Amino acid sequence: MHIPSAPTAAQEVLTFSEAMARSGQGDGYDREKWLYVPDFYADYRYILGTRGMKPLICIGINPSTAEPGNLDPTLKSVERIAAANGFDSFIMFNVYAQRATRPQDMEREMNPALHRENMAAFEYVLAHGGESPAVWAAWGNIIETRGYLKDCLIDMLDLGRKYGAVWYTAGPRSKRGHPHHPLYLKKDSALDLFDPAAYCENCL
Repeated sequence: MHIPSAPTAAQEVLTFSEAMARSGQGDGYDREKWLYVPDFYADYRYILGTRGMKPLICIGINPSTAEPGNLDPTLKSVERIAAANGFDSFIMFNVYAQRATRPQDMEREMNPALHRENMAAFEYVLAHGGESPAVWAAWGNIIETRGYLKDCLIDMLDLGRKYGAVWYTAGPRSKRGHPHHPLYLKKDSALDLFDPAAYCENCL
């Protein structure tokens, strides 16, 4: 379990460009297979995934404990479903970059600097996601945990439009219309088209 040690605004947090510049220098994982930014364990994480030409970009709420070669059950499900739907890799991304296993441990106020760098990371992922990058909305009801998460998501939608992203969900939506979380999905669950703008307007 990961419990944040302090608010991210009180910590030294690398910008995304700084984290990318040193990515691959960390020990203990295959740099040819994994994209891990930053490439060390910290109270935040921008990107965790595998390298390929056709990634499925999965969007959760915030990172937990997963690292290269040490995936948690959520990431294992993401990896299986990406492969079942014809993708050669996956990228786990999050609406907010602060690590916290329990959503209620997320900071109550958004750190604008962390959000800005997370959006820089998302733009990088989209730019390297091929033509019409595939984005899987997979945050579940957890998006209701903090009010600022909707604003973060809206910024992500703007970037998605810039890069022609195609959004999907997997599994049934919740009663409140939220996309299904990757846990407890069948390993061959199909992806369904998703309209994130309508979702933001009607469900958040």
